[in-house]
Amino acid sequence: MVLWAWERPEDLSTFDPQRFAVAFLAQTLILKGDDVVLTPRHQPLKVRPEAKLIAVTRIESQKTTGERPALIDLQRQKLVMLIMRTLELKNVSALQIDFDAASSERLFYRSLLQELRQKLPDKVPLSMTALASFCVGDRWLQDLPVDEAVPMIFRMGADDQAIKRFLSNREDFREPLCQRSYGIALDEPFETKFDTSRRLYIFNDRSWITSDVATLAERVPR
Repeated sequence: MVLWAWERPEDLSTFDPQRFAVAFLAQTLILKGDDVVLTPRHQPLKVRPEAKLIAVTRIESQKTTGERPALIDLQRQKLVMLIMRTLELKNVSALQIDFDAASSERLFYRSLLQELRQKLPDKVPLSMTALASFCVGDRWLQDLPVDEAVPMIFRMGADDQAIKRFLSNREDFREPLCQRSYGIALDEPFETKFDTSRRLYIFNDRSWITSDVATLAERVPR
């Protein structure tokens, strides 16, 4: 299992690193005009020395700024440079990109992922998050140069019931990249069984505490 650790103080030193990896928000990058605005992580993250860490970069754009970004080559190059830097953080062995790209931003996002994959060492996994609806019927994820696209099966808005009904009927995501992991939230019980061969990412809307392990056992049928 992988615990998402977002922008809040997190003490995961009591969590067994043999059982839990940690995907922590390392930075937020905002595409604004023709620039990239960096907001690094400010909150402390405490883990065991042997913990396996995934550095997550959150990318935001017009939903945050209210204006369309330029999406120029210089922005892509700056994004690549800043994301690559997170690989230098202690104990980081993989990278994940969290970007709810609009339709008009998908080609830019694809080129960003392609350049990242070219620059990353072969042994470093590259992960991305994906809206669950993308994994069901949208083909834009096809052939992206990532190791997985984590379907976000929570906070799905208008698609919530349709996606959960789809999965509870033993259907599977049609996009192969979405068939390697799941992304769920601790506070949203899910009634279908998950494929135990797939990686499970869990989001918590507050700081993790030790008793959350018991909650996971109750709420996550595997």
